Amino acid sequence: MKAKGTRASQDLSATSRLRDMLRRLYHGRSPAAFRFQLVAVIIDLAIIAFFIATPVIQQSASFLWLDYAVAALVAADLIARLLASNDMLRLMKQPTFWVDAFILLTLLMPAALASLGFLRILRLWSLSRSGSIWRHFEMRGLRPWREASHAVINLLTFLFVITGFVYTFFFRNGAGLENYIDALYFTVATVTTTGFGDIVLPGIAGKLTAIVTMIIGISLFVRLAQAIFRPAKVFFPCPQCGLRRHEPDAVHCKACGHVLNIPDEGN
Repeated sequence: MKAKGTRASQDLSATSRLRDMLRRLYHGRSPAAFRFQLVAVIIDLAIIAFFIATPVIQQSASFLWLDYAVAALVAADLIARLLASNDMLRLMKQPTFWVDAFILLTLLMPAALASLGFLRILRLWSLSRSGSIWRHFEMRGLRPWREASHAVINLLTFLFVITGFVYTFFFRNGAGLENYIDALYFTVATVTTTGFGDIVLPGIAGKLTAIVTMIIGISLFVRLAQAIFRPAKVFFPCPQCGLRRHEPDAVHCKACGHVLNIPDEGN
């Protein structure tokens, strides 16, 4: 009994050390944590490039090997982020976790969920919500560009999601680069409402797809313009209500009136 208790204690201690190490790597600010987070971002970008290229390369002999290799990376990241979290249940309730879990499911069952594979590009949106990326933005004085960057990433994610949807349901019979480019061309023309007319989607479903694409696309363009051209604001969480965006010279929170002590980064 004593030996079993000692072994259980050792296992618990090893798990605690592993979680502490992962917590420092994922959420730390040390040089080692920075290098780890940078490598993780590079791997994520490579995975996203694979998702974008999937329609073109999915007929190749090595596609399944690449698909399962990416599945292993995504699974390892999900498990590591769970272990690094102080509150696993809270993390599992977040939309980004569910998006990544769904992406993992499509990677593990590429044939059964082939028609939903275009949603894998949502990994780009999930990556944009990673705290480590914006933490390093702030360290380099680029915090004012955070909102504009979010808007750009949201627009790019939408473009590739719609492109994947159009390719999957309207162009897939002619698999290959040319048809994927046609789907991308249609999406960009529709989002920008230029509507060249040389590529249109057939039937009621095609018209509805174009309508939804234009409505959401215009909204995202407006959001991007607002993020770029609206007056610069500082990000400082109000201790009382949590509002983060304030005027640079704000003394009181505009939401609750709490006195703010915003540091002056210029001095």
